[in-house]
Amino acid sequence: MSQFMVKFMILFAQPDQQDEFENIYNDFFALVERMPDITRRQVIDILGSPVGETGLFRILEVYFEDRPTMEAALRTKAGQEAGAELRRFKPGTFEMVFADVYEEEGGATADPKQTGS
Repeated sequence: MSQFMVKFMILFAQPDQQDEFENIYNDFFALVERMPDITRRQVIDILGSPVGETGLFRILEVYFEDRPTMEAALRTKAGQEAGAELRRFKPGTFEMVFADVYEEEGGATADPKQTGS
């Protein structure tokens, strides 16, 4: 089975003070959790990069059925409060992007020997 979705991603840079970051992040995330019509959430803690150090610390991905649903959720009171909470993070320490997502279950390519191709 495959499906199309849209997601809102926030990429957070390595914080100068992790305790301060976590306090702000937890307040922000609690507001995100109140937004309507979220179909899935992922919090990704960055371990590193194949080429060494990375400037990223965490990525928050919030999935919606489609773009109009996401945009409506961002305009709700909860979405606006979450957006306002982002101002507590230091300028330049995060980036926000929207993305179309195509997701397919399984993830393995069929073996041509077994499919007769």
